[in-house]
Amino acid sequence: MKTAVILAAGLGTKMWPFAEIRPKAMIPVATKPIIAHQVEALTELGFTRIVIVGGKLHGQIRNYFREHGLHSGAEQDAQILVVADEKGQGTAISLTAAHGAVGSEAAFLVLYGDTLIDTEDIKQLMEAFEERAEGELAAALVNPLQEQSPSDWICCKMEDGLVQHIIGHPRGDYTHRFCAFAFSDKFWSYASSNSGLFTSVQVGMMPPLEAHLEMSLLDAMNDGYAVRAVETKGDFVDLDKPWHILLANELVARRSCAKLTENVLAEGAAIDPSASIEGFVQLGARSRIGRNVIIEGSLIVGDDTVIENGAILKGNHIIGNDTYIGNYCFLSEGTTVGNKCVINHCAELEGVIFDTVYLYHYMEFYGVIGTATDLGAATVCGTLRFDDGRTTHRIKGRKETPREHSDAIYLGDFVRTGVNAILMPGVKVGVYSVVGSGVILEEDVPNKTLLYVKQDLVRKEWGPSRYGW
Repeated sequence: MKTAVILAAGLGTKMWPFAEIRPKAMIPVATKPIIAHQVEALTELGFTRIVIVGGKLHGQIRNYFREHGLHSGAEQDAQILVVADEKGQGTAISLTAAHGAVGSEAAFLVLYGDTLIDTEDIKQLMEAFEERAEGELAAALVNPLQEQSPSDWICCKMEDGLVQHIIGHPRGDYTHRFCAFAFSDKFWSYASSNSGLFTSVQVGMMPPLEAHLEMSLLDAMNDGYAVRAVETKGDFVDLDKPWHILLANELVARRSCAKLTENVLAEGAAIDPSASIEGFVQLGARSRIGRNVIIEGSLIVGDDTVIENGAILKGNHIIGNDTYIGNYCFLSEGTTVGNKCVINHCAELEGVIFDTVYLYHYMEFYGVIGTATDLGAATVCGTLRFDDGRTTHRIKGRKETPREHSDAIYLGDFVRTGVNAILMPGVKVGVYSVVGSGVILEEDVPNKTLLYVKQDLVRKEWGPSRYGW
């Protein structure tokens, strides 16, 4: 098996506000798009052709791989082809759009473009497919739901190493969800004949008009084909909702930093003797760690980045290129910082910031900040509720209470805040929006919105006579 298809045409509406100006597959994880992690893993496994099916913003995917190519260290980099499914009507239709690019390959792998999958799990899926018995059309990589609600996913059960009873967003009693697939070329006819409606649901459920790949798989099973089930052993993250960005970045930071066994300094990189480092650091070209920096963990840094003058970094971190971090600012465990960012003058950060984000002057933030966002001086966010509870979010109108990061703040791309803005736990701000000075924000802000406080001034006579003169 040498060909893989990555499906990345979904609209990402549940990821608001981070899939408004980019495909969900282009959301950064450890300073590069999540789809880049997939492409590197596939190249490492020896895939020579990777077909990416993008949606209406697929030009960003094509541009990224034109600019960045592959630097996986594999003997032979894969050929990357980007095709379009601009209508975004479902994963079965997206897969069909890749048929011509896949060509005459007898077998191929399919991944979803918004997931992080352990490379060993992909390898395990490929091996299971190669060992399949006669009458097995496909193999599916499935992830145990554990504490996740089955009502959020298309689910299945496993029995005797085979997929059993695929069902969409059930109320309960289902154990696994789908992560990836390996198909024989017989599957093309099922993908192309998808009805566009997921009919395997419990009574009272309301599936949308969408051509899900899993429904085509169920059609094949109903025709007598078997599907081998392979359970994940490593970590798996699906970028479905905003808090999953934090989980994915934490995972990659922890996993990448754990691989460091010594300091690795590229040409022109330097560490000042006064810096205190408990773990190991990897510095890109011309990057440096300056005076009195405290790093309580390990750190991976890109090129031309400066960390200096009393900055404190707790735990493991990944930091991009051309970034400045200094003057007694503070980064909490697992924080990821993008390219061309500035974190300065006692700013405190926990979470993920995309490229070109500026944080200054005694501000404090926990959550995710989109590209080119500028937070005004003393902007702060509430990280705890008075009742010590978890904040309930609305995702496409549906109430959800995340198990992790429910109290984080989520700011979209090209957002600004004024001085002394206060953001309460769990709020989201849409792209191209402004939260004005002195605003206490307790609700989500739509895209392209200016929110400010209108102040009424009261004037009275005052002077020495008020003090008995």
